[in-house]
Amino acid sequence: MSIFEAVILGLVQGLTEFLPVSSSGHLVIFQHLLGIQEPPLTFDTLVHLGTLVPVFVIFWEDIADIIKRPFSRLPLLVVVGCIPAAIMGIGLQPLFEKAFESLLVVGIGLLITGGILVLSEKVQVSKIRNKTWSTMTAWDALLIGVMQGIAITPGISRSGSTIAGSLLRGLNREYAARFSFLLSIPAILGAGLLQLMDLPAGAFTGLNWLPYLIGPVIAAISGYIAIKLVLMFLKSGRLSVFSYYCWAVGIITLISYMVI
Repeated sequence: MSIFEAVILGLVQGLTEFLPVSSSGHLVIFQHLLGIQEPPLTFDTLVHLGTLVPVFVIFWEDIADIIKRPFSRLPLLVVVGCIPAAIMGIGLQPLFEKAFESLLVVGIGLLITGGILVLSEKVQVSKIRNKTWSTMTAWDALLIGVMQGIAITPGISRSGSTIAGSLLRGLNREYAARFSFLLSIPAILGAGLLQLMDLPAGAFTGLNWLPYLIGPVIAAISGYIAIKLVLMFLKSGRLSVFSYYCWAVGIITLISYMVI
């Protein structure tokens, strides 16, 4: 792997992991339409783990609170929110793996993501968007977790789905973002650990380490920028601007599916 490839792949992974545009969907598109080969598993694992760095940097206060008080309300809500994705990821793994081969699934998924983002901004209920950790329920966390589980489908954004789900369940914008990104930690970490288990013996020997170091660093930096952008747009009530991108890419993907 070249340094240029490492930079591009790290940049794309960092941005699309946290922007509500589906990182898995973009991976499928790049492979099918641009002929970009799937990166080596070792590189992919390191880059995914690299995207955890900005989450820890930006939300360190919440993470520190979870570590100090592991049986308090917030960590329990996070655990409940992770259950649906774990069950769906394990139980429906063959189905999801098949979906990663289909541009049709990605195109439809991106259109759905765009719709979810618009819906979350448009729905107005008198009691909506005033919940915090103290008023958020386990049922709220479970339903948001279901959204994260559905987002295993390529084309459906994990961050977009969980933020939208949080808003629709009545969390205010700040807490919706915080809960979404806290949920990303076990999701990304779990996926990374599973990839590590799949690595063959001696996977880290004989590597040209420079690209394998640059990729995760770029992913961490671009991931930091992406999280800040999401927080900025969410705070101003303009998260739905990403829906236009999702719709455009989704339509192009569906057209490509019908033509190819």
